[in-house]
Amino acid sequence: MKFKFWGVRGSIPTPGPRTVKYGGNTTCIEVNNASNDLLILDAGTGIFALAQTLSGQSPIVAHIVITHTHWDHIQGLPFFLPLLSPQNQIHLYGGLDPVTQLGIERALTVQLQYSYFPIIEAQVKARVHYHTLRPGEPIQIGSTTITPIVLNHPVLNFGYRLEDSDGSSLFFTGDYETPSNPYSADDPDYASNQQFIDAKLFEVHATMQGVDALIVDSSYTDAEYAKKAGWGHNTYGGALELARQVHAKKLFLTHHEPTRDDRELETIFQNVLTKAGAVDFEVYLAREGIEHILR
Repeated sequence: MKFKFWGVRGSIPTPGPRTVKYGGNTTCIEVNNASNDLLILDAGTGIFALAQTLSGQSPIVAHIVITHTHWDHIQGLPFFLPLLSPQNQIHLYGGLDPVTQLGIERALTVQLQYSYFPIIEAQVKARVHYHTLRPGEPIQIGSTTITPIVLNHPVLNFGYRLEDSDGSSLFFTGDYETPSNPYSADDPDYASNQQFIDAKLFEVHATMQGVDALIVDSSYTDAEYAKKAGWGHNTYGGALELARQVHAKKLFLTHHEPTRDDRELETIFQNVLTKAGAVDFEVYLAREGIEHILR
């Protein structure tokens, strides 16, 4: 299995000279498995550049797996040009929103309204298939087994473990904030809430355990997180600790803060590595256009 980053930025696209090295597009990862299927994790603005590489190919069968429906993870979907050809098939996967009780079809339908986009849904010529996923229930796409698990975020957010028939594996968190107990230790609700958190963390760590590549939302420094707790994102240090706990072989830090330029990213990265000391896994800053091969 191999994967390539097409978007590594969080919250909003940040194109320009200050982000040219690591990239300014929002989240999108292309995965190619042993059976040569086209798997795409999230459909941020990076999916537009990915689509350009598919020009001239026909027919295209694309499997787009969405972690959650915040704008920076779906806003490139209407610009995925294979949607316009009747020869193509697009499979869209995601969860059932507990508030609206709607499936992943809303990610495309809402954006293709007259008020927001010049092309309406009726003009989408590709055959679009919607798949509603359930936590803990694996699906099979070619040679790859994909297992969704709910992760802590202000909206339903799936993390995905991908296991391929060649023995390689990766886990992508989408957006993720390590859960913490909002109650003080002397509060009567503290113990029950902590029990729930511990059980959830055990489940999450078990699903991530031993992956070849762990791709983690790591938006904030510790100082920044102190002011943004509850926003749904992790820290650099939290990502490193997570990789240690689950014995990941490689860690990729992504969802880069939109105000951060290339130089700031590298400075923070080096400081984090220095503070962490020796680690028994490889650590990378996710970078647009870079392909990684697992096994």
